[in-house]
Amino acid sequence: MTRARELVTAMVTDTAMITEAFPEMNLAGVRLQRLMTWLSPAFPVGAFSYSHGLEAAVEAGMVTNRAEMSTWIETIILVGTGRVDAALFRAAHDAVTGDDAAGLLWALERGDAMRPTRELGLESLSQGVAFAGAAARHWSSPHLEHLAQLAEHESREIAYPVAVGVAAADHGIPLLPALEAYLHGFAANIVSAGVRAVPLGQSDGLHVLAMLEPIVIEAAAAALARPVEDLGSATIMVDWASSVHETQYSRLFRS
Repeated sequence: MTRARELVTAMVTDTAMITEAFPEMNLAGVRLQRLMTWLSPAFPVGAFSYSHGLEAAVEAGMVTNRAEMSTWIETIILVGTGRVDAALFRAAHDAVTGDDAAGLLWALERGDAMRPTRELGLESLSQGVAFAGAAARHWSSPHLEHLAQLAEHESREIAYPVAVGVAAADHGIPLLPALEAYLHGFAANIVSAGVRAVPLGQSDGLHVLAMLEPIVIEAAAAALARPVEDLGSATIMVDWASSVHETQYSRLFRS
């Protein structure tokens, strides 16, 4: 077995072993790869099947071009679910790094409750459970396993940002870049849904992603600057679109 493969095997078992056993290896690079894997569209959480209410907004004529889609997603990231998810992600990450059992329970409970519609709850909670299961199977993550046990004990479901926040902290990935990556992935998934639903070309989708770069950075920084308890959303039309989507006749997406 090569030294690189030995490194990966050791990290899957115990990340703390790496510094001592392989001091010359680039831990930051390994952690970056891990974060990219977790938030890749190929990671098996089913993200491709959700539009976060965008499909209903398109059906109602509220989002018809790339400018409107950019504004729609920007609003979600800054004052909608993105704002809530950022707070939950931070709370979960802080709870692990600070060995705060009460903080982890707080994040679990808020993540299970802070959803304005049934479909948005399904979107977050189903992805959270899927992520926790897949990540725990392939990477050693004691706090993620503990989170699953806590959720079962409390009869709660694990929200997606809580699961990713716990995993990132468990593997030594710093909060700010992990949160920025999470919000980027969240935004990119809605963009992908918009490319299919509006429909838009791939070039328009890339333009929207480029326009959202400073928005993601702003949202992550704001989440770290304000008290973690200051969480909530103000996206009434997104919530309305999600509610309408529940009874929409023809649908491509689950939300």
